[in-house]
Amino acid sequence: MLARTVLSRGITAHRLNKNMTFYVNDLVHKTSGGHTQAHEENKPLMLILPWLGSRPQGIAKYCDIYFRTGMDVLVVESEVTEFLWPRWGLDRGKMLLEVLQSERFVSRPLLVHAFSIGGYTFAQLLVHVSKDSQKYENLTKRIKGQVYDSVVAGTVETMAVGVGKTVFPQWSSLVTRLCVAYFGLFKRQTVDYFNAGIDAIWNSPVTSPALFFYCENDPLSEARAVENLIDYWRKRGVNVTAKKWVDSTHAGHLKRHPEEYLTTINTFLQSVEIIPLKSKM
Repeated sequence: MLARTVLSRGITAHRLNKNMTFYVNDLVHKTSGGHTQAHEENKPLMLILPWLGSRPQGIAKYCDIYFRTGMDVLVVESEVTEFLWPRWGLDRGKMLLEVLQSERFVSRPLLVHAFSIGGYTFAQLLVHVSKDSQKYENLTKRIKGQVYDSVVAGTVETMAVGVGKTVFPQWSSLVTRLCVAYFGLFKRQTVDYFNAGIDAIWNSPVTSPALFFYCENDPLSEARAVENLIDYWRKRGVNVTAKKWVDSTHAGHLKRHPEEYLTTINTFLQSVEIIPLKSKM
């Protein structure tokens, strides 16, 4: 459905597998009078990791932001099963890592935009990278910027609330209690993996400039937890920009505060100097 939303605007979609879709920005080729293989290999790629339950129309709005800059976009969707049984999440992270290292993408500068549980998916990729940082040094250097929007941050209970509210909102309280009990019963298969992912994020081998969007009234992304991570990264020397609202919506800041959101994204993209912007946002 996302493909239908953007195809009419000069974007072609390539389904890599069930959860990965690569969108090629043909508008750039048409306006530039063609393209060479060298241009294609060095064309920036935006990796978008959406929130659970995201709808095609919602994802398309974020894709449009990056299409207007001339980027191609790789959308990698997560499933709740990968969260409830983290070994599957690690498999997803490994698969994504292999795709980014494949011939099609291995030379391309990267940016990452992770929403909510999409940050968890990226953390699973970082777990693999952290185990052999030298092997994946080229990948970490290719990531020129990272955006975290409503990243799930806080306790295991916060994660359980996220599953309940996002996937089963009509039974969110019951699902939250069941998740907490489940995590307690299968701690070695769940919580221990979560902790490994959290450590991979906090001590991430990716040290490119980062942008965080968050708010004070988001029960799934605790403001203080996000701020602790931001402070820690800054002490590690990471250039972090933060945009916080007092009142907003989880993974819905663009809809609630469009002008501020787009201005912040625009400024961030200019600061990483990965590409000239094709148009104002």
